[in-house]
Amino acid sequence: MIVFDLKCESSHRFEAWFKSSSAYEEQKASGFVSCPFCNSTDISKAPMAPNITAKSNQRPEPKPVSAPPTAPAAMPKADSPEFKKMVVEAQKMFAKIRDHVEATHDNVGKGFAEEARKIHYGEAEERGIYGEATKDETLELIEEGIDVLPLPAPRRTDA
Repeated sequence: MIVFDLKCESSHRFEAWFKSSSAYEEQKASGFVSCPFCNSTDISKAPMAPNITAKSNQRPEPKPVSAPPTAPAAMPKADSPEFKKMVVEAQKMFAKIRDHVEATHDNVGKGFAEEARKIHYGEAEERGIYGEATKDETLELIEEGIDVLPLPAPRRTDA
């Protein structure tokens, strides 16, 4: 997985994760990459600091877990129609992300944390994966410097 800093034509900056640089280019050309703030598909890569990794036989120092960003001051009230519309749009966006991940990554089920570590430390083939992890497992992966993206979209059922 690779993470890019992106920005839209309105200068909104955001991060997005891709299986590879070419996967980013393909998704952008197909219109799948859009700004989470304004839905613009006029996206470009923003300048970003290089990510230098340690040798495969060394474990990196754990990164401290930072607090999530605070909500913008102009956030509408939770019971307002504007907020409800934002929730619906966010749910659509997460469903779109989940559909893409399920179509392009390997499902490793409940062994996600273990497989993510194997990939990170070079013990398994590098590839995009998804699966299940507990909150504690997810936090441990983040503390180890392993990039993960929890998705809040509900799982589909066969019903």
